[in-house]
Amino acid sequence: MRTEATRKFQEATDEKLATVTRSSWTWSRIRAIAFWATTFVIVFELAAGSVWNLLTIEWVEVQLHHLGYPHFFAYILGAWQAGAAVAIIAPGLPLLKEWAYVGALFLWSGAVASHLAVGDGLKSWWVPLMFGTCAIASWVLRPADRRLPETRVRRAGRADAGPDGVGPLEIRPRTWATRPRAWVVPIGLIVVLYAVSFLTLPVMEDVMREQAVELGWIDR
Repeated sequence: MRTEATRKFQEATDEKLATVTRSSWTWSRIRAIAFWATTFVIVFELAAGSVWNLLTIEWVEVQLHHLGYPHFFAYILGAWQAGAAVAIIAPGLPLLKEWAYVGALFLWSGAVASHLAVGDGLKSWWVPLMFGTCAIASWVLRPADRRLPETRVRRAGRADAGPDGVGPLEIRPRTWATRPRAWVVPIGLIVVLYAVSFLTLPVMEDVMREQAVELGWIDR
């Protein structure tokens, strides 16, 4: 009787554990997909934005004039956008990533505030609002190896320490993140994004000019 009850309890426990494990695996996969999707969006926008600002296309000049910013502000934005794009997509560099995310959020929230300050409607500021939201989502969903490790010193030999007694395995940077080959995919992606940004620039200039005319910022 006792053996049968024990067996049923074990089966119920195993089934519950399997359900929890499947649920955890599913959430981890969804989280990873959401992280990379939002990260790709903001890195592409930062890369394209840096090209537009550094080359100071007509859309940039018109928008700066409309918002009341000086011409040289485009070069400052372009340089920092390029740096932020590389920092966010690169492996490791958790502290630099924190600053890049903060800068990106400041950029897009500042754009929203600037448009609101001059009385622009939703059509003018929903895009930077969307990118700012993606930046927050990417930051929240980032995996452990892209986060800052705990700063407090851990005593050697603690139960939650890794084999070398440094700290929990889940908060330490992964070994592969420091290897040169870990940079191949990020560098390749950045190169592709910049190539796409340059190749599509003539088309985007026409599109953005039409938008500026539609918004009433310039005459046709």
